[in-house]
Amino acid sequence: MPSLPLDHYRLLGRSGLRVSPLALGTMTFGTDWGWGAGEEEARRQFDIYVDRGGNLVDTSVNYTGGSSERILGGFLRDKRERVVLATKFTMARDPGNPNSGGNHRLNMVRSVEQSLRQLDTDRIDLLYLHGWDATASADEVMRGLDDLVSSGKVVYLGICNTPAWRVAEMQTLSELRGWSPFVALQIEWSLVERTVEHELVPMAQAMGLGLLPWSPLGGGVLTGKYGPSDLAGDVQAGAAGSRRGVIASSGHLTTEAIALGTLVRDVAAEIGAIPSQVAIAWLLRQPGCTAPIVGARTASQLEDNLGALEIDLTDELAERLDRASRPAAIFPGRFLARPMIRQIMSGDAAVETRASV
Repeated sequence: MPSLPLDHYRLLGRSGLRVSPLALGTMTFGTDWGWGAGEEEARRQFDIYVDRGGNLVDTSVNYTGGSSERILGGFLRDKRERVVLATKFTMARDPGNPNSGGNHRLNMVRSVEQSLRQLDTDRIDLLYLHGWDATASADEVMRGLDDLVSSGKVVYLGICNTPAWRVAEMQTLSELRGWSPFVALQIEWSLVERTVEHELVPMAQAMGLGLLPWSPLGGGVLTGKYGPSDLAGDVQAGAAGSRRGVIASSGHLTTEAIALGTLVRDVAAEIGAIPSQVAIAWLLRQPGCTAPIVGARTASQLEDNLGALEIDLTDELAERLDRASRPAAIFPGRFLARPMIRQIMSGDAAVETRASV
């Protein structure tokens, strides 16, 4: 992939919205959760990103207890029209109140109102459903979201962390009813998490959703900083609150992931880059990927991550990474790809298939 500047904008899904090829994640804005960046450090990150032409900033109503939105709202006052502001609802804001979380209409409306106050803005440019809660119906969710768009409080819609069949159902429902559709899908996607390529990625491509991967560094494992010795004592480390423990508790610290981290480090050394840049550059090459979401605790880490746009990852190196990380096939794809099955379907004729179907 040739060098790609931050202000080389892409269209988000089927919409005409122009967004940068990397999004700025702000879950690290605020120290309320015991880690992250204070306001001054967060400001440096925001200015670095926006001053280079970056325009897609991602947060959530509950990140760092609401501090992320409040801090970001202060930064936006003189740059609001330059930024595509994305936030999310679903997660509970009051643990003692069962209706302060979930996908139902009441929480949806209350969450949006709280985000508007915390961000000190009159609209949310891109509102995501943060995760499927398995309680609200598709009708309730899509009608509620469409009402928010009609009210002018929300402009575009997205969804995160939801099974492919459910997203397809909701997207189809919106099209049949004439409601506002999703234009974006956030999923965990990286060299250490590629199972999304079985169903979620092709579904998004077929149904007009731009893909915005979160955790493109596999929870930090793809920075190449971890080795086999880090697997020992990870439970104790997690109890102690160390960075290794946080990664271990997320499920990313595995033997396979560490091996991939080592490979990424080796590839980076070959081309004079750093591992995080190689991991993000690989993701930027993937069909359907609109903008990986990069977050950081320091401005220097953000600078490193943005450097992925300057990496020219050759086809040979990309294939090397792809081969080492490719997930095993699952049913029905595994079955339908068998030569005998293809021959039965098509006879002796050579028939070209569509990748997104």
